[in-house]
Amino acid sequence: MIKALYTGTVSACFELENTLAYYSKEKYTVKLNGKEMFTADTNVFSLFDLKPDTAYTVEAEGQGTLEFTTAKETCAVSVKDFGAVGDGVTDDTLSIQTAVNCLPAGGRLYFPEGVYYTAPVNLKSHITIELSEKAVLLGNTDTARYPLIPGEIADINTGESVHFGTWEGNAVPMHQSLLFAEYAEDIRIVGRGTVDGNAQNSEWWVNVKEQKVPRPRLLFFNRCRDITVHGITAQNAASWQLHPYFSEKLDFLDLAVNAPKDSPNTDALDPEACDIVNIIGCRFSVGDDCIAIKSGKIEIGRKFKRPASRHTIRNCIMQFGHGAITLGSEMAGGVKDLTVERCVFFRTDRGIRIKTRRGRGKDAIIDGVVFENVKMDGVLTPIVMNMWYNCCDPDRYSEYNTTREKLPVDDRTPYLGKFTFRNMECVNCHVAACYCDGLPEMPISEITAENLVFTYDPDAKEGFPAMRNNNVLMRKAGMYFDNVGKLTVRNVRVEGCDGDELIVHNVGELIRE
Repeated sequence: MIKALYTGTVSACFELENTLAYYSKEKYTVKLNGKEMFTADTNVFSLFDLKPDTAYTVEAEGQGTLEFTTAKETCAVSVKDFGAVGDGVTDDTLSIQTAVNCLPAGGRLYFPEGVYYTAPVNLKSHITIELSEKAVLLGNTDTARYPLIPGEIADINTGESVHFGTWEGNAVPMHQSLLFAEYAEDIRIVGRGTVDGNAQNSEWWVNVKEQKVPRPRLLFFNRCRDITVHGITAQNAASWQLHPYFSEKLDFLDLAVNAPKDSPNTDALDPEACDIVNIIGCRFSVGDDCIAIKSGKIEIGRKFKRPASRHTIRNCIMQFGHGAITLGSEMAGGVKDLTVERCVFFRTDRGIRIKTRRGRGKDAIIDGVVFENVKMDGVLTPIVMNMWYNCCDPDRYSEYNTTREKLPVDDRTPYLGKFTFRNMECVNCHVAACYCDGLPEMPISEITAENLVFTYDPDAKEGFPAMRNNNVLMRKAGMYFDNVGKLTVRNVRVEGCDGDELIVHNVGELIRE
């Protein structure tokens, strides 16, 4: 069986319904109206260059057939008709921005083959941006061309704060992102083209800790709704590649997101305080976390009390990042109702990476998290739950954040609730199978590990399982749990570890079957 994930005006995305992780059981041919289009071997595939308001029949040979109709549009125009050159040298910013400004609601702006050298562009509601297969939006290397966006300013009528810029969970000034939308809705960015931040040829990746204003993202959506990004390749951002912020109804489908493994803070996709997010059929290979789900630091969490909620991640492949899927550490508004299934993690430092610390606040609640049908290969530590995260905050080495003594629970104390890890195969591990460490005053409430298999690389490397103070090097360690309320370990195999398969400290209730 196949189902439609998205049908736009000129593109559509489909998914095979099975229990396999990312790849289909065998290759299959995709036909459109009986015509062979291509051969695929993944559970998600897409069609491009379709005609608006047109009925089609798609067949995935041996998998099923589906009828669908593309959406209507009001008009379609080429960016070259507004003066864009697309030679990779000419500054096309004004032409692109003028085209966006002129486009009527329901219209599509088409980028034909070419390299469009551009500074930041503001998007607006009710438009589609289509990048053809050989179209590239290439970021300007002059950092002065990226305007400063204020973080939080006062409304001149009411005095209430209005938020614009952000970085790592705080409302702070930032450089404008290459594609930028605030308080907008109904935006589609589709096609087989590329958005390239070009940071490797600029100063963005040089001396990053000395830069006074946070670097731009590649695509940034602030308080937007009904956003679809489908098919494109996003790469080489100055910092995070895709950053939706306080937004809702977001679909990221069949994307490729790339950056060098040593590039600084180039997270692939970081939805922050967002609701109803679908990330399906995507391919990530970056220099930091592949997906990091966030909800701000304590001031943002206290003020808005807006969790990241109702996220689905399915049929994705994550490679070479720090964490394949990360929750936190900026999660002061909480994270709830997350489902991750049928994904592949390859040679990331950590697979599932949940990170928080004292000081995130009482609204920093992560609960209702399920990972199932996940395959990992070469991941150093497949499962990490770390309530002692020690990066990104000026007080990370303070006594408050380092002491293992039980402290009073107060309005700064975070909470990790119920987590389920089911039907996972993790081969060629290095450091540890699992490392879960709660706070003595606030243990991780409940962990269920069911139908899991861990094996180790014969040449496993020694390393730290989590980023925390008072760290201990490990190699081929088993499953480690400390400060957990209830732990269920059911049908779990740890093959070839050095030492005990299961190491528990301060676990309130242990069920092992």
